[in-house]
Amino acid sequence: MTFNILKGIHILAVIAWMAGLLYMPRLFTYHTRSTVGSDMDNTFRTMEQKLEAIIMTPAMLIVALFGASLVYVDGLVILGQPWMMAKLAGVVFLIGWHVFLMRSRRSFAAGERNHTEKFWRMTNELPFIAAIVIVLSVTTKWGV
Repeated sequence: MTFNILKGIHILAVIAWMAGLLYMPRLFTYHTRSTVGSDMDNTFRTMEQKLEAIIMTPAMLIVALFGASLVYVDGLVILGQPWMMAKLAGVVFLIGWHVFLMRSRRSFAAGERNHTEKFWRMTNELPFIAAIVIVLSVTTKWGV
């Protein structure tokens, strides 16, 4: 029962985190069109800051905490399984992407536009590609 509750909370946090990881680049796509200092620029800054502080970062921390709890309950030996290594590689990518988005958010807040609208459109789906690898690794447990 405990394992299932941990897993359920972990999955819910993953959904929230993924929503943020997919939405933030979309906000940046439209934010690049706004004039620095305009009302629209300020609106996007507020939306992006709240998305990070209220949804993305807390969800990421819950994912990590409950994911580590699941590994502990299931046994540390699963860390050596090929499917778990693939999952963890995907998680490392998502954490890196999260950090990149947060740095980009701070750049937008400072009035900088370090990437084009096209860049944000092209990279928008990267978290979903990582999610495909992660979910298929966990559900198939290939290599076992």
